[in-house]
Amino acid sequence: MKEEKVFKDPVHKYIYVQDAVIWELINTREFQRLRRIRQLGTSFFTFHGAEHSRFSHSLGVYEITRKIISQFERNHYPDWPKEERLLALCAALLHDVGHGPFSHSVEEVFGTSHEIWTCAIILGDTEVGEVLRRLSPDFPEKVAQVIEKKYSPQIVVSLVSSQLDADRMDYLLRDAYFTGVNYGTFDLERILRVTRPHQGHIVIKESGMHAVEDYLMSRYQMYWQVYFHPVTRSSEIILRKILLRAKRLYEQEYKFQFLIHPLARLFVNDLTVEDYVQLDESFMQLVFTQWSMEEDVILSDLCRRFLNRKLFKYVTLEQIDEERIEQLRCEMRAAGADPDYYLELDFASDLPYDVYRPGDADEKKLPILLLNEKDELVEISLRSEIVRSISGIHLGRHHLYYPGDVMGELKL
Repeated sequence: MKEEKVFKDPVHKYIYVQDAVIWELINTREFQRLRRIRQLGTSFFTFHGAEHSRFSHSLGVYEITRKIISQFERNHYPDWPKEERLLALCAALLHDVGHGPFSHSVEEVFGTSHEIWTCAIILGDTEVGEVLRRLSPDFPEKVAQVIEKKYSPQIVVSLVSSQLDADRMDYLLRDAYFTGVNYGTFDLERILRVTRPHQGHIVIKESGMHAVEDYLMSRYQMYWQVYFHPVTRSSEIILRKILLRAKRLYEQEYKFQFLIHPLARLFVNDLTVEDYVQLDESFMQLVFTQWSMEEDVILSDLCRRFLNRKLFKYVTLEQIDEERIEQLRCEMRAAGADPDYYLELDFASDLPYDVYRPGDADEKKLPILLLNEKDELVEISLRSEIVRSISGIHLGRHHLYYPGDVMGELKL
């Protein structure tokens, strides 16, 4: 570009756009839509500052990727394929362009995936697709292959999707900043300085191991303190119940007082790309406001709970007592509430670091490799006691969610 464009950013200070195609992609309607999709879904109910968008996160992932590639090129590392620079930057920028409203809740109810929609937007008759095709007719397909983790060389995929990637590094720092917690902070600049391309992999100099340990511990803490916060899980449960109830009502031919396009297509999983890009959180908030006045008691009540933050209470379960839970379901029916919509057993779990095993197909499981002074690659858990202690163990807790105004205080 004739003149470098700059975004002021609270996490990275500045985000630099030097390529015309990146600037054009940012200004497409599909990418601008991400301003209306919150990065953390319903976490704003728990952390009132968590109003940041997928738009700002996507710019951040692009910026971290740009910094990594710039460092590779400045140091003339032979193992970095220079011809892949623009592809990596486009994939980093567009990796979340297919996200729907309220993060993953819509995906769970309707059995879809933001990655599928991301590729559909990239490959479709869209402004994003038009910009990419101007580079070359097959360029959208290459970007989609990176998103799908099928592109070769695999080093390009690793920049955007791995256990130490630009996506995770940005969302940890950004989510920590906007939620006001310190758990997600780590030394990004140190990690960038010790990142290397080597034998087709993204690796870390062994001297930078402690910075990676800090990053992995930050991820561990953020999942338990922010992403899996039980209040946030409560709001996500109510959101899913709203969508599930509306879907079932539609299947039963219920006469909605308010049903605008493309909701009917959403209920039958028949959305086009054009339909999908109309779905954002402003749209869904309007729908929920209208549904709060529907004649169906369950749908209207759930919508009012969501809009007014009247969330379900919860109790933590050390072990599952199926008989007691069934008894609670009967008690809830007797109290006039349908347990299918008002009682939920939830289990949140995370694997902070997954030790790669031969045969694993998921690039996100590919190991974090350390490069020692002898130019040998060593998987990080073989060197780090900290990483070894958090590897391979699914940590989780069971919570039982219920409406306190219906059931009072539960003691199990």
